Amino acid sequence: MNKMAEAKPFLASQHEPIGTAAYQHFGMELSETAKLALPIVLAQVGQITMMTTDLVFIGQLGGEAIAAAALAGRVYLTSFTFSAGLLAAIVPLAAQAFGANNRAVVRSTVRMGLWAALLSSFPIMACALGGKQILLALGQAPAAARLAQQYLFGLTGGVAPALWFLALRSFMSAVGRPEPVLWITLAAIPLNALLVYLLIDGKFGLPRLELFGVGLATTLVNVATFLASVCFVLLQRPLRDYHVFTRLWRFNRHSMRQLILIGMPISLASLMSYGLSFAASLLAGLISTRVLAAHQIAFHVAAILFMVPFGISMAAAVRVGQAVGRNDSPGMKRAGLAAMLFGMVITAILTLAVIAARFEIAEMFLGGSSRHTDPTIWLAAELLLAGAAFFITDAVQSIAAGSLSGLKDTRVPLLFAGVAYWLVGFSLSYVLSLRIGLDAIGIWIGLSIGKALYAALLVVRFLLLTSK
Repeated sequence: MNKMAEAKPFLASQHEPIGTAAYQHFGMELSETAKLALPIVLAQVGQITMMTTDLVFIGQLGGEAIAAAALAGRVYLTSFTFSAGLLAAIVPLAAQAFGANNRAVVRSTVRMGLWAALLSSFPIMACALGGKQILLALGQAPAAARLAQQYLFGLTGGVAPALWFLALRSFMSAVGRPEPVLWITLAAIPLNALLVYLLIDGKFGLPRLELFGVGLATTLVNVATFLASVCFVLLQRPLRDYHVFTRLWRFNRHSMRQLILIGMPISLASLMSYGLSFAASLLAGLISTRVLAAHQIAFHVAAILFMVPFGISMAAAVRVGQAVGRNDSPGMKRAGLAAMLFGMVITAILTLAVIAARFEIAEMFLGGSSRHTDPTIWLAAELLLAGAAFFITDAVQSIAAGSLSGLKDTRVPLLFAGVAYWLVGFSLSYVLSLRIGLDAIGIWIGLSIGKALYAALLVVRFLLLTSK
């Protein structure tokens, strides 16, 4: 086998230029990354589609309801992201074990991930139940805090099932079987829309629950998606061959330690990112309710676009991790660079589409309003235009971070996040919006610069590590 491996460069030099062989290897990697990323991306788009459906229904309740949902989402996601980041470590750990053909490590990693999901769900629920007090302490209006609390009450029961689903989703992706997650998500989209429709206005004799009904619908969908993922893991091969639920009560100290060491920096970096978006929403809320509503619309569009590179970043972590497990050094670098290129191209195309349809997008979120009568639509369209650079740099940083996590390099990116997001990004957002007077545009300029710096640092870090 070694002689055959050594002969490949010689054969390539005899029949084709070395550069051509390198391009072929890169093209094959790009194809494999796209093949793995496509169902993950579509599942992510499905998740954000459900969130968009919620927001469209909430928009029918008025601008105050949208602003309250924005605040509730920041409280929930900021706490939820910490646990989600911890579970993200399942992907590189299980992918490396899969590349090394070590099923025992895959199994123990997933088991500890399920336990970590359960334990970390309790502080998230505590934050949701105390959301009103948190928002009041942060200076938000009492009426908006009260409405946000209704939404958070509905979300509370679905925290643990949502985290368990994340753990099983990471397992399926790491072993190269992300398709069940896509099927589950596609089935959940109409279910979510139906439940929101029934509960928000009280159709067919049901009580009118408004924002609480939207949160309750999300909880019911989270339970359903988790149960569906359990069925796939138990029944479908090769997933069932890993026996991840066998002796679930057994504690593996080494696997939990690895999960924490790799996942904790991811959690903190993700918390900085979502904390930055939360702080940006607070800045927008300090300016006016109209600015907060427009900012929420633009940020939700950014979240929709982010689902694409986020899915690709999971594929990058899997491909890089599997290359590490195989001891394939050139494959590590190819996997990361192919994923970054793929993500940049796709995000650039989507960004152009958003710019072209920015007014129609804003009108969609504010049902019944027109750009000719509602200044919020004009402001949201301006923010979508100002966020073009933000969308692309956000894609690069996400995929570069996923590639580094595939190498189990998560501590240095955490340091980069602190510098880029807070010392640079938030400081500029605050100064430009409230001090210089650029308002919402200033917030987005600061965010864009912070994201660009973070992306550059991560790409350089990946190139340095994979060039050794």
